[in-house]
Amino acid sequence: MKTIVCIKYVPDTSEAEVKVNPDGITVDSSRFSFDINDADNYAVEESVLIKEAKGGEITVVSIGPKKSDVMIRMAMAKGCDKAVRIEDDRIAGHDPLMVAKVLAGAAKGEEFDLVLTGCMASDDGHMSTGVALAEELGVNHASMVKKIEVLDGGKIKVSRELEGGLMEVVELELPAVITIQTGINEPRYAPIRGIREAQKKELKVVKLDDLGVDPASVGPDASQIILEALYIPEVESSAEFIAGDPNEKAEKLASILVKGGLI
Repeated sequence: MKTIVCIKYVPDTSEAEVKVNPDGITVDSSRFSFDINDADNYAVEESVLIKEAKGGEITVVSIGPKKSDVMIRMAMAKGCDKAVRIEDDRIAGHDPLMVAKVLAGAAKGEEFDLVLTGCMASDDGHMSTGVALAEELGVNHASMVKKIEVLDGGKIKVSRELEGGLMEVVELELPAVITIQTGINEPRYAPIRGIREAQKKELKVVKLDDLGVDPASVGPDASQIILEALYIPEVESSAEFIAGDPNEKAEKLASILVKGGLI
């Protein structure tokens, strides 16, 4: 089983204050720490579990700067075999369709049975890159997958998470693209030995021209998404915690509701 797993280098904004740069369309990332996108971490683990069960090879594909090599090496330390990193300033990274075209260019240069991506990017909230990648490659796909079973005869069975806690079970012929939902597995920590071995594994850095992708087809002019402005939402309300014993809390709450005209 030859698997490609696509991962994204994203900022952790849970602790740092988010500030918009003076240009109005970029964010000051100088105080951010960066790591693998959360859903992509589960995709890496699922690719390794499939390899352990069925054998094969895993190729990591990522678009990002040199400093993202640490993230890529960590994925290889967990069991992935080689990696391709695309670094090119001409990509309209704000558009998931343009990103999908670039990833497809990288995937076409590799042999694959299965492509795994995370179901959503935690930085921009897009959920369409994986399914757009399937369309670019012309293969089957399933999204929001919580379980994968590799069948005989070049097929897989997957369970897709639907609204209301429902699951849809479908069979797909390979090759296919699967977008992985968080919770499908428990991502492992990279062992010290794996980290050392990852330093020796192949990490190829390429540009659009190396992939045979026309820069004009994935640049800002080709994108149908125009990023006009970013802004920090204004806080219009706040939460108030009421202290005291149950009687005091009830009395204070009743007073607040009466003053607010709610009762």
